[in-house]
Amino acid sequence: MEAEFKTAEEFSKKLDEKDELKDFRDRFYLLKDRIYMDGNSLGLMSKDSEDTLKRVMNEWQEMGIDVWTKASSPLFYYAEKISQKLAPLVGADEDEVIVHSSTTVNIHSVIATFFAPDTPRNKIVLDELNFPTDRYAVESQIRLKNLDPEKHIVEIKSRDGRTIDEEDVVNAMQDDVGIVFLPSVLYRSGQLLDMAYLTERAHEKGILIGFDLSHSVGAVPHKLSEWGVDFAVWCNYKYLNAGPGSVAALYINRRHFGKEPGLAGWHGYIKAKQFDLLNEFEHERHAGGWQTGTTHIFSLAPLEGSLKVFHEAGLGRLREKSLHMTSYMMYLIEEILKGYGFSIGNPRENKRRGGHVALEHQEALRINEALKERGVIPDFRPPNVIRLAPAALYTQYNEVWRVIAIIKDIMEEKAYDKYSKERGVIS
Repeated sequence: MEAEFKTAEEFSKKLDEKDELKDFRDRFYLLKDRIYMDGNSLGLMSKDSEDTLKRVMNEWQEMGIDVWTKASSPLFYYAEKISQKLAPLVGADEDEVIVHSSTTVNIHSVIATFFAPDTPRNKIVLDELNFPTDRYAVESQIRLKNLDPEKHIVEIKSRDGRTIDEEDVVNAMQDDVGIVFLPSVLYRSGQLLDMAYLTERAHEKGILIGFDLSHSVGAVPHKLSEWGVDFAVWCNYKYLNAGPGSVAALYINRRHFGKEPGLAGWHGYIKAKQFDLLNEFEHERHAGGWQTGTTHIFSLAPLEGSLKVFHEAGLGRLREKSLHMTSYMMYLIEEILKGYGFSIGNPRENKRRGGHVALEHQEALRINEALKERGVIPDFRPPNVIRLAPAALYTQYNEVWRVIAIIKDIMEEKAYDKYSKERGVIS
């Protein structure tokens, strides 16, 4: 890194001049007088997303109920159409992905589908660092079977409080395990797990494996079908910029298309026969069969516009820039913030990290508040992590430089001292 980067601000401006993706920034609504570093929590709004949402609203206004079948993109098939555009971003066949519901509900759906408590393989492997909703949903599904989560969950412990060792996961793949369910990227440290390796080892032992891709989709290329992953879930409002509370997504490997969905609903019914309104459930033999209720159209429409931007930019180029920007940020942290008590909590190797930098400090909460007052939007994750996510589509290298310079000023002035040590409702 030292040979590639320089600490002078002018160097960051030269990087911006050479950035072949720089024009995509103009496609987004940027926050006035703010440097946005929270795209891994909620991505910014694109003008393309605004256009697709307005189009759908206008067609509803003009057509009423006919919008389901006569709109420019008939809404009865809208989820399937958007799913076809989303599938390449996760390396899946078009019929293996469905945009549907929320991440948590989709977790309930896949666990209800694949958990077999009445077989010898009646345990589920989770890790202790995953985002809590994943555990909440899994434990709930276990309790619904009148079982004890403590007896049916195998928890992978972290060796360092930041990361999960893949070999610890493999060692937990015993004869009583039916499912391994892990994050692709750990939400605090940004560690990217080796999904291909873990899938191969799970299948060698006759175990199903799935991933929560919420912190990797849109920032990291995936090859779910090639790797043979059994299922995956993710939200679309982080790197994919589909808006707050946007409809989530679900991947089902095609070898499971014949399996009965664990949470059945009428929108998973065979489309051609759905309005026959028969009592006997007959689901589509693709990922769309895992839909339950009607898709939330106005939460889905912005994703169409967002995916247009992603396909134009190219996920490979976005990943390359993301890795370069976060490498530059880590270099600046080590050079400019030296001596202020900071450490970098994410892995350094490109193949082992996602799209954000995990900046650790014992005063992280208060430094985070000082940053927000000075026009930087990061987020805090307990106990001591400031997450900084330069989004390749709309973040400038100069903004990365300015963020680190602002942190230095905060530390020089001890400006964080005036803030409470009590966390707000949302951090």
